[in-house]
Amino acid sequence: MLSPSGVVTLLTDFGTQDGFVGIMKGVMLAINPSLHMVDLSHEVPPQDILRGALILQSAVSFFPPGTIHVAVVDPGVGSQRRAILVETQNAFFAGPDNGLLSLAAPVETVRRIVNLTNTQYFLSPLSHTFHGRDLFSPVAAHLSLGVSSETFGSVVTTMERLFLPQVERTETQLTGRVLTIDHFGNLVTNITEADLLPFSREKLWVSIGPVRIHGLVFTYASVQVGATAALINSWGMLEVAVRNGSAAQRFGAQLGTPVYVSKE
Repeated sequence: MLSPSGVVTLLTDFGTQDGFVGIMKGVMLAINPSLHMVDLSHEVPPQDILRGALILQSAVSFFPPGTIHVAVVDPGVGSQRRAILVETQNAFFAGPDNGLLSLAAPVETVRRIVNLTNTQYFLSPLSHTFHGRDLFSPVAAHLSLGVSSETFGSVVTTMERLFLPQVERTETQLTGRVLTIDHFGNLVTNITEADLLPFSREKLWVSIGPVRIHGLVFTYASVQVGATAALINSWGMLEVAVRNGSAAQRFGAQLGTPVYVSKE
């Protein structure tokens, strides 16, 4: 049985201008003053569930077993969407059941999913608009003190899942899509390093709109300032970048923009 550690991560779209994140930390510390809290990000674009899910997925393997990940990107707060606690082989996740947790908790790793209904562990009164404070934070803190996950509600068998667009393949070409655009304007695609194994990284072409990029580089600094580069990023995904610039602005790219990889 996995035991919760005293480490809690926080991922939200709340920003840091307001007091929302600090209040969530205060709620948890009032319950367990020994917690170690790590901010993954509070700059997820508002209501961008996929971006939040990708960030969470990219981070979980770098934390100790039993880490509790609290993620709140929740455009359906106060609606009929469930609040859940997910226990996997290596971690715990608390957040809305809208797909946000699903990429970090693939089916084969899930041990238990709990529908959070036990109000004994919520703040009262429960706000209709701030479940991060009143529901997810206290549940995470009580979990860190050893309260078993099934105590927080009823065990369920499914959760909402996000499904990334599939890469289309022919013998000579891959067709992918821009999944997300990071803070620097880099274009992160759904084409993985594994997808590129049949291609020579020195000879392939990456195309977006009218622009064709020859070969992959290992670092942003491999090209001149202002030049375009294609590389495998730290998430293991194909990325199109402009050194010291924004690929999104240069190409007018948006989420879903096609990206092609072809053999020479």
